[in-house]
Amino acid sequence: MASLWSPGIFLVLVLALPLKTLPLVTLAETNVYIVYMGDKLHDEPELVQESHHELLADIVGSKDAAKESILYSYKHGFSGFAAVLTKSQEKLIADFPGVAGVVRNRIISSHTTRSWDFLQVKPQLAGRISKGHSGAGSIIGVMDTGIWPESKSFRDEGMAEVPSRWRGICQEGEGFNRSHCNRKIIGARWYVKGYEAEFGKLNTSDGDEFLSPRDAGGHGTHTSSTATGGPVESASFMGLAQGLARGGAPSAWLAVYKVCWATGGCAEADLLAAFDDAIFDGVDVLSVSLGSPPPLATYVEDAVAIGSFYAVAKGISVICSAGNSGPYPQTITNTAPWVLTVAASTIDRAFPTIITLGNNQTIVGQALYTGKNVDTFHPIVYGEDIAAEGSDEDRARSCDSGSLNATSARGKVILCFGSRSQRSNIIARRTVLDVKGVGLVFAQFPTKDVTLSLDIPCIQVDFAIGTYLLTYMESSRNPVVKFSFTKTVIGKQISPEVAFFSSRGPSSISATVLKPDIAAPGVNILASWSPAASPAIIDNEVRPLDFKIESGTSMSCPHISGVVALLKAAHPKWSPAAIKSALITTASIEDEYGQKTVAEGAPYKQADPFDYGGGHVDPDRAMYPGLVFDMGTSDYIRFLCALGYNSSAISLMTRTRTRCKKSANFLVNLNLPSITIPELKQNLTVSRTVTNVGPVTSIYVARVLAPAGTQVTVEPSVLSFDSTRKEIKFKVTFCSLLRIQGRYSFGNLFWEDGFHVVRIPLIVRTVIDDFYAEI
Repeated sequence: MASLWSPGIFLVLVLALPLKTLPLVTLAETNVYIVYMGDKLHDEPELVQESHHELLADIVGSKDAAKESILYSYKHGFSGFAAVLTKSQEKLIADFPGVAGVVRNRIISSHTTRSWDFLQVKPQLAGRISKGHSGAGSIIGVMDTGIWPESKSFRDEGMAEVPSRWRGICQEGEGFNRSHCNRKIIGARWYVKGYEAEFGKLNTSDGDEFLSPRDAGGHGTHTSSTATGGPVESASFMGLAQGLARGGAPSAWLAVYKVCWATGGCAEADLLAAFDDAIFDGVDVLSVSLGSPPPLATYVEDAVAIGSFYAVAKGISVICSAGNSGPYPQTITNTAPWVLTVAASTIDRAFPTIITLGNNQTIVGQALYTGKNVDTFHPIVYGEDIAAEGSDEDRARSCDSGSLNATSARGKVILCFGSRSQRSNIIARRTVLDVKGVGLVFAQFPTKDVTLSLDIPCIQVDFAIGTYLLTYMESSRNPVVKFSFTKTVIGKQISPEVAFFSSRGPSSISATVLKPDIAAPGVNILASWSPAASPAIIDNEVRPLDFKIESGTSMSCPHISGVVALLKAAHPKWSPAAIKSALITTASIEDEYGQKTVAEGAPYKQADPFDYGGGHVDPDRAMYPGLVFDMGTSDYIRFLCALGYNSSAISLMTRTRTRCKKSANFLVNLNLPSITIPELKQNLTVSRTVTNVGPVTSIYVARVLAPAGTQVTVEPSVLSFDSTRKEIKFKVTFCSLLRIQGRYSFGNLFWEDGFHVVRIPLIVRTVIDDFYAEI
């Protein structure tokens, strides 16, 4: 049996199914497994599928039993299948020739318009970015919760005809038929077998979900419209953020792959099937706003890493969300070097809400509320002062579940203070609703991410304002407050800043690969929504939502997907690595006022590459990066070898004879548009190769801002390109100036020709060989 550390080995385990639902039940407990066999041996999908049936038939007794057991045959981008098997059957099949190995399945989750104006991507494109033609000619595939096809964002007026190269389908199902596809939504598929194997058959009779590409959760509609939605005039969320809503690549075609369900989660078996189909269908870009928090699976166990590997090998750019576990280090997810991992940042739009005190003083918080209980004074009480019997004051202070006395809270506004265990106001809002409170003022760490509240006014303030309000309450015999309607204000808020929730690096699985790669808007983003998903109940009236404001790296991911579609349209021959390089080396590390970008956190700090990767995306500059750091499948194979994966399994996966050679320094020499050295002991020289994509005759000069505690030299320090010399290799030598155990420090290497500025981040941590020996 091949080693579990080989990249061609993975088997997905799902929880045990009830015996009556299984096709191959004896007395043994059965599970769903994904059997991975590497690259396909036949070009005809039918022959690949037949080989799966033949292999499994030897285990389960017949081809009929094999067909009944198999949930999916992966037969386009790679070869493998998901099947219901017993543990003993799994052990038998793992030893078969041609089978790479097994890995357990996981249920992963989604990482849940002013933003394009903020990025200077205008409806009528001008300047360098106009070369992207609004994404015309590109096909963006979105793996998410599906689509609400009636949304105005997906009208096909002005769209080109479906390209002849497209091989996708419009898969029908509940509330969805072929007529719901058009010249905008050119394909739609849905995947539920792996999910139902985990949780049982979905009950869709209540309308909370659809066994079809139709979106019941809203998340997929939001991300799809952010990436490629057409223009919608006067779009808003209940009158807030009103304006022209559109996607970044409104002329790009959209392909929908529903792999996540409104009931919660996405099965990896389904996700792999979607990757397989997307490769066959012919997408150019894949937007994947989902993932799992640490501990991270190895690259041979992670469905996103495996599926994206084959997609990138076919020239498809795969963009993934970074995760919402920030601001803590090493929380980044989707860390494979072949994917583009996106952090979330703020834009310059705010939602101020005025609170008027009984003494006519006013304070300002943030909210997303336009309902009742405004412009009327209500008594206000402090959560700690109305603690329920048996509840301690700490829990009541933050309005934890069941912590408030219902009699004392009824009809009042409650002031609550956030705690370490309760960073947002979600639980406090539910608590206040349960005790019939009429409003909530929630004091918390400073953040621009506003939590939605449709039931009662929920105003976020920082601790200073919360303390000021508490002082007023303690000095007044009958403290009262009233709220004004939330306003939308643009251009009065310094941005971009890295969002508090955005997961941070370094990668906990491959520290030499800088993650995240890039930052993009992901805070308070307005986009299309599914009316079937949690309609608003305001003033006792049910109001389905066509647009909604959401925050998360799920929202930043499709921003980059849209930009990548623009780059694909402008530079169709660029590889996924070249496009990724163009984005990273041209990104901005300053806000719109020229100050260094800040990262929200506890406390705020100057942002660094573990917060935003290369920086905040600059679509216009990315169109003409000057130089790119290119890579291909062979480089990623060497990367996997350097991580210790098995040679024979890599050979199975790539259909090439691979013999891994041990190279201690290859991980730091992977041709990334960044250099990360997690353990600099004394001196280390790394190399990179750049490709000229600018003027044929160009001369670039190196400029270095060395990370603190290091000396950095570049050889050669001048790069001269001409018609015969389009690629040049250079070396960077790092010398530690410290003789103590250091922490990460950051710098930059610039290549400049008088017009282009190609910046690559430098990240170094000094270590001492005998540091632990002295402990």
